[in-house]
Amino acid sequence: MASTPAINVPIIWILGGPGSGKGTQCDRIVAKYGFTHLSSGDLLRNEVSSGSSRGQELSAIMERGELVPLEVVLDLLREAILSALPTSKGYLIDGYPREKEQGILFEKTIAPVNLVIFYDASEATLVERLLGRAKTSGRVDDNEETIKKRLNTFNTHNDQVVQQYTDKLKRIHAERSTDEIFAETSQHIDELLGQFAK
Repeated sequence: MASTPAINVPIIWILGGPGSGKGTQCDRIVAKYGFTHLSSGDLLRNEVSSGSSRGQELSAIMERGELVPLEVVLDLLREAILSALPTSKGYLIDGYPREKEQGILFEKTIAPVNLVIFYDASEATLVERLLGRAKTSGRVDDNEETIKKRLNTFNTHNDQVVQQYTDKLKRIHAERSTDEIFAETSQHIDELLGQFAK
């Protein structure tokens, strides 16, 4: 495995259950700060649709309903980070790490994370939001039973991630207006950027 060049811009992980508003906040952060937004899910889907041999292997794994190996997700992230490095002002990594082991591997092989933002909303709120989205999304996984399973999986793994990064973690109450949530998010990012400017 080749060593990764030094990354001298902020790396922020964005966590939150399905329906917590991560996507909306990431869009606003990108608009305000010009960060590179990477979603492990998008990277996987893009790789699959590229038709590459790795994409075909991933497609088979996903069709069997299995989890994609940690190393593959990490490789895709590393490639995306390096290709954007010359112009990136910072990285927003959305929905990652999904489990503690992913976070440890990322920091060991790519770079330490500077800030972990967790959009925290109750299960009842997330279920309600996802069911609302289901009416228009046409997503097969937006039904109540599947939603509860997804939330359960998320909570089980996310608790371990959150405990691993208590010193870098900012927990943001995500049951308020988008503007209030973004104001608090911006405050944490501004503090981080202040440290980078020194």
